[in-house]
Amino acid sequence: MLTGNKGEWSEIYTLFKLLGDKQLHPGDENLEKLQEVVYPILKILRSESNGNFEYSIQDDLVIISESEELARIPIHEFKSKAETLLNLIKGSSSSTFSSPPIEEFMERIGCLSIKASSTVKSDITIVIHDARTGEQPTLGFSIKSQLGNPSTLLNAGKTTNFVYKITGATFSEAEVTKINEISTKSKIMDRIKAIIDKSGSFSFVSTEKSIFGNNLVLIDSLLPEILSKVVLNFYSGNSNKVNELVENIQESNPLAFDVSNEHKFYSYKVKRFLTDVALGMMPSKVWTGEYDSTGGYLIVKSDGEILCYHLYDRNVFEEYLINNTKLETASSTRHEFGTLYEENGEYFFKLNLQIRFIK
Repeated sequence: MLTGNKGEWSEIYTLFKLLGDKQLHPGDENLEKLQEVVYPILKILRSESNGNFEYSIQDDLVIISESEELARIPIHEFKSKAETLLNLIKGSSSSTFSSPPIEEFMERIGCLSIKASSTVKSDITIVIHDARTGEQPTLGFSIKSQLGNPSTLLNAGKTTNFVYKITGATFSEAEVTKINEISTKSKIMDRIKAIIDKSGSFSFVSTEKSIFGNNLVLIDSLLPEILSKVVLNFYSGNSNKVNELVENIQESNPLAFDVSNEHKFYSYKVKRFLTDVALGMMPSKVWTGEYDSTGGYLIVKSDGEILCYHLYDRNVFEEYLINNTKLETASSTRHEFGTLYEENGEYFFKLNLQIRFIK
């Protein structure tokens, strides 16, 4: 029997829903459907452990084939099963669950697993018809579902720690201990405040791991410094939303860019970073700048509506990312940050970057 969590079952729901709808709508930066733009779906490609399957839409039938035609299923069956599965996902109180009727239908259409094969980057691949260009591009997507817990865009690790040197203040051993023993609910912010109250200033040194730092430099040479300001602003309690944090440093302009002509230096560079993270950059691996076959996201909204964001419409994709992500505090113990420490007579403090979708 197949079991999965809400996010995993959302992959199957997406397959059923899109085949039932026969079309795909892009969304705007606020997760609203762009009603005037419709992409008719010609086929959906899915890799399974037992082969690569093609779901072609012809009138009111879905023709399922591998090397040869396997079945013809009426569109209305996909619509019905999508609705059943949506209600099951929304109504489940368990972290993982199964559904024999859905599993039986999956077997009929050659779908033997809840998640697509791990040998491919995309969760789902769709061939659409673009009336604007007359082309039929093949687009790969990762599926992000709001039916379960919000997913992370950038996972925390020691790899995503930023190292700051504390200047303008000295600390006795007792003072260091006192600061590090602050254990309030907002302990990181309160430790930062305690350091600032001692006239300490935070000066970015580097990322803890050079691979992540060099990945950032590859995207933009000033990105490590910019993100260090965003991270410090977050832990200082200014906001947790990425767009608000970026607006904050845009106004303060800590890198002293020439903004006399209102260039949006900070938002442009952070959007580049978010896009590269979304499409393949990982902090622990050398980033070459080459995107995975996944070129975008399908967002399964809480009401079951599905919207697409793709590099095919890069500007909208970037706006979606910056407007729908937030920073959050990961485990400071596990990732070893948030304490004042001394090395060679100088004092340092590490802060961690983790980014999660808001919804």
